[in-house]
Amino acid sequence: MSSELLFGPYGLFWSPAVFAGLIGLAVFLVWLAYMPAKRSGDAEERLESYLRRAQSLPEDDMREPIMRRVILPMLRQMLRAAGGLAPKRNLASTQKLLMQAGDPGGLSALDFLGLRVLFMALIGGLALMFSIGSQPLMIVLRNTGLAAVIGFILPNYWLLSKVRQRRAAITRALPDALDMLTIGVEAGLAFESALLRVAEKWHNPLTEEFRRTVGEMRVGTSRETALLRMAERCDVPDLNTFVAILVQSSQLGVSISQVLHNQAAEMRLKRRQRAEELARQAGIKIMIPLGFLIFPALFIVILGPAVPAVLSAFRGVMR
Repeated sequence: MSSELLFGPYGLFWSPAVFAGLIGLAVFLVWLAYMPAKRSGDAEERLESYLRRAQSLPEDDMREPIMRRVILPMLRQMLRAAGGLAPKRNLASTQKLLMQAGDPGGLSALDFLGLRVLFMALIGGLALMFSIGSQPLMIVLRNTGLAAVIGFILPNYWLLSKVRQRRAAITRALPDALDMLTIGVEAGLAFESALLRVAEKWHNPLTEEFRRTVGEMRVGTSRETALLRMAERCDVPDLNTFVAILVQSSQLGVSISQVLHNQAAEMRLKRRQRAEELARQAGIKIMIPLGFLIFPALFIVILGPAVPAVLSAFRGVMR
């Protein structure tokens, strides 16, 4: 087909339909070239959504109980204000104890110090209220001082008991947790995945520490550092030994599955020895209830019927 047939005055491309189509195509391409780019998101709509969310937050807060919305924040402010009045030389040791107790109630060291001050004032005030007016002034002051000291010591005793309970719970859970870790690693799971699997199966202080350790690893902390922090938070001898051996084996390139297998066997042996030790102590500990509770009752039951006869014979002799 010659060019004259295509582009001549009577050619194909000079027909009105084709010409109109070419003009339309050209207009479309020009519009497409100069069309403004589509925005990824409307800023006004996003701001409006944030405002709606900000307006909905108070409504969500209003659904919370009044204890959590009003009373607990007021108590927290009172604790911090009272903690600011006390000496702060032992804040580091108090914070360490709170960490080893599992951060009960989300208390900080300053909050706990304020709690001790409030208990001291409360118990001392109650002792003063019940003693004043009925006893001499010196005795009232002595009782108030003793009650205040007891009130200042009670929260610390409670915290130490929480630390002991948490350590005991971690010690009891460690052998079974190591068994599950060994099974998971030998089945092909990574160490972090095995820790998460154990944390999913159980809910105790040890699994809470496992979840926290895995979270630290996922945000970029090295495995050795995360494990050492876990040992510091718990301060349990068995866990400290396990972490130290695990960190050393990781540095030396020893197989982690073999280390877990050996540690699980050792922890089971320690648990058996601990149970045998407690069983041997049971005979000694049972002497206290036997001597003070059971034996007197037995003597009363056995010798009680003979008491009237002994008393009548004794009266006859006396006559």
